[in-house]
Amino acid sequence: MECTVSWTGASGTRSGMGFVAETGSGHILAMDGAPDEKNPDNGGRNLAPRPMEALLAGTGGCTAYDVVLILKRGRHDVRGCSVKLSSERADTDPKVFTKIHMQFTVTGKGLPASAVERAIAMSHEKYCSASIMLGKTAEITTGFDIVEA
Repeated sequence: MECTVSWTGASGTRSGMGFVAETGSGHILAMDGAPDEKNPDNGGRNLAPRPMEALLAGTGGCTAYDVVLILKRGRHDVRGCSVKLSSERADTDPKVFTKIHMQFTVTGKGLPASAVERAIAMSHEKYCSASIMLGKTAEITTGFDIVEA
């Protein structure tokens, strides 16, 4: 896997701290820094997600993918899955994630709570590289709701 990240913040651009990532699969992801009121030249313009937001979003995508796939492989009638991630970060550099809570909402027909709980656990214990990696610095907790469809 590879990715090239390029600074777009040269003089005359919309944001002094903008970046564009081109993934190995050929997709583009824009990122921007937070505005810096004290030194605007060192801050972004809030034109795209922050890099750490992109990391958190990628983790949510990784685990939601696992949960859906595990439920489908178990022949469960899963029709939707979303995960809301809330996090806390260290106050000092490096400002790593210290706590992450993932609240899943899984929609389906006749989904057993035990199957959803097992799919989430399998993702976090075995399959989701992103959450397993972030679990080295952050306490990760999960919860879920099932919506009958």
